[in-house]
Amino acid sequence: MNFGEGLEEGAEASAKKYLTFAIADEEYGIEIDYVMEIIRIQKITELPDLPAYTKGVLNLRGKVIPVIDVRLRFGFEEKPYDDRTCVIVVQYEDVIVGLIVDSVNEVLDIPNEVISSPSRIRKGDESRFIQGLARTEKNVKILLNVEKILFDESAAIPEAVEE
Repeated sequence: MNFGEGLEEGAEASAKKYLTFAIADEEYGIEIDYVMEIIRIQKITELPDLPAYTKGVLNLRGKVIPVIDVRLRFGFEEKPYDDRTCVIVVQYEDVIVGLIVDSVNEVLDIPNEVISSPSRIRKGDESRFIQGLARTEKNVKILLNVEKILFDESAAIPEAVEE
C-alpha cells in the first residue's frame, strides 16, 4: 500500500459534498446524497388546508410531488418567483419532496473539521433545521438537516403519488 494514497483517501472520507443555495441573503447547504435533481420553478397545483410554506404539488414526469417553499418554512417574507428560483428535488428514505429556493449556487466539498455544531449558537426552535455551520474562505454556510425540514412535528407534507 502506498502511504500517500491512504492519507488522501482518509482526507476525502472526512469531507462531504453539499449543494449550496441562497435564501434571502444567506447561503445554505444540504448533503448532495439527498438531492435527486434541480429543476426550474414550474406550475404548482395548490392544495387546501396546508401550511403556507407547503405550496402544493407539481407533476415531475408522471409523479406528483409536494413542494415546500424553504423561504416560508424558515419564516422569511414571501418573495415572487423569478428566473433564478429553483426546485431542489430531494429524497429522504422513501419520501420525495421539492424544496423551492431563491437560487442554486454550487456543489462544495466541506471537510468535517470546518463544521461547527448549531448548539453553540442557540438551543431551541430557531435552530431546529440546522445541522451545522461550515466556515469557508468567503463566509459561513448554514448546513441543513433534510429530515427536520421534511418531518418536523409541525410539518404537513402530502405524500408523492404516481399517476
